Amino acid sequence: MDWFLNVFALVQQWLFETFVQPAAFALGAGNLLEDGYAATGWLVVGLLQIAVLVLVLGPAQRRWPAEAVTDRHAIRVDVLYTLLHRLGIFKLMMFFTFEEWALRLFGVLRAHGLPTLQLDQVWPGVSDVAWVSFLLYLVVFDALGYWVHRFQHRFHWWWQLHAVHHSQRQMTMWTDNRNHLLDSVLVDLVFVVAALLVGVGPSQFVALVALSQLFESLQHANLRWPWPRWAERLFISPRFHRRHHEVALGHEPGHTRHHPYGANFGILFSGWDILFGSADWQGGFKATGIDDQVQDGRDYGRGFWTQQWLGIARLFSRDAGRSSRS
Repeated sequence: MDWFLNVFALVQQWLFETFVQPAAFALGAGNLLEDGYAATGWLVVGLLQIAVLVLVLGPAQRRWPAEAVTDRHAIRVDVLYTLLHRLGIFKLMMFFTFEEWALRLFGVLRAHGLPTLQLDQVWPGVSDVAWVSFLLYLVVFDALGYWVHRFQHRFHWWWQLHAVHHSQRQMTMWTDNRNHLLDSVLVDLVFVVAALLVGVGPSQFVALVALSQLFESLQHANLRWPWPRWAERLFISPRFHRRHHEVALGHEPGHTRHHPYGANFGILFSGWDILFGSADWQGGFKATGIDDQVQDGRDYGRGFWTQQWLGIARLFSRDAGRSSRS
């Protein structure tokens, strides 16, 4: 592991000194070099993730597809979303706006006595071991991710934004980052505030996000991979998550009696769905999408900007604030 971290640090340093630092000085932003170095780290992580997608998941999708590819334009739009998020562009935008405000606010609160929970100190002598600490934070943030995802379906106004993600009818490894930007802002703020509250270190936070994103790319992949029963009871498989995206499962309120707001909300571990009664194991590899999109032809947008605009239009529509149960 040390050799990997050393190579990562060398690549980050080279990119920073070769491109980011000269650009910062040229733009008169030398005071932001520390932030630029952090942003370079996100860029390296994103490049590594994209390499895994292209070199590993891409060939696997072509070898064992769950469905035939019939809409390459939709996939290209998802690639744009992925590049925007994985190469740090969205993260950089967030840092210089909402995340920077959150950091300043917590700095003021800590100066007035706000404690940090420091979860990695809950079990002295054990949880301070690096991999144990990382696993602890991974479980905590995965539980948070489960509930955030469940609320995206439960609250009707939030669903208007999250529907951008579910409107993809040609699911592939690129679909994970297909989200309305405002939806991504809300989710990112939740996790940043949580990270500040529990005291997760910057490098650990980057690793947590990177690992989660890779697993989510796998879950959205167009893959017909049968997983052993025990494995699906531990981790989210492509089949399990495809059930979450299935047409008329319950993404829109009131569609199914057993899962009125959807099912299979987990991010990494399927245990949260099992524990809180939202697991649905019936999934095969059926069509994905939203019920009114398929049945009534509702337009959720073909291009990036259209999808963004329609999400805002739905959010401010007359029925966006209605009760979650129709």
